Amino acid sequence: MSDREIDQQLVERVQRGDKQAFGLLVSKYQRKLNRLLSRLIRDPAEVEDVAQETFIKAYRALGSFRGESAFYTWLYRIGINTAKNYLVSQRRRAPTSTGFDSEDAETFEDGDQLRDNNTPERLLMTKQIAETVDEAMAGLPEELRTAIMLRELEGLSYEEIANIMDCPIGTVRSRIFRARESIAERLRPLLDTAHDKRW
Repeated sequence: MSDREIDQQLVERVQRGDKQAFGLLVSKYQRKLNRLLSRLIRDPAEVEDVAQETFIKAYRALGSFRGESAFYTWLYRIGINTAKNYLVSQRRRAPTSTGFDSEDAETFEDGDQLRDNNTPERLLMTKQIAETVDEAMAGLPEELRTAIMLRELEGLSYEEIANIMDCPIGTVRSRIFRARESIAERLRPLLDTAHDKRW
């Protein structure tokens, strides 16, 4: 049984009044949702608040969920909209970060290839690249930033992103392409890359 089928069964149990089934969905997706929200909202306490509000909204709307998209795609859409509304209410723009936490390090498969490469010059260059990428992402229009974040940081498919952002897949592809081009343009001076090459 696939993950999506398991989620659908849990959703159906919740729709029949089984509150414990919703607790299982919360347990399953809380960390992923928090990680997603932390890319939009920096304060961990605020991330927790927005995540909790997202789950409350999802619980209240679960009666109308029909399984046309995966549960987590639906939940992510609610989470992003809740975060956007929260930031608007706080009169703030969503910050971005490409920093990786220990959770990312655990899943990084090529970690042993990074040994002995930490020269001061390489560390400085890595820091400059990360700062440039952060600045470039922060300067992107919200729809481009969200699309590239969901693709590159969350690893979602184009179809999942289209569902979350409520737009056609072609629009998602265009937004991701434009975001990558904008970031590449900012990185060219650091990487000494020709204008006809992205990296």
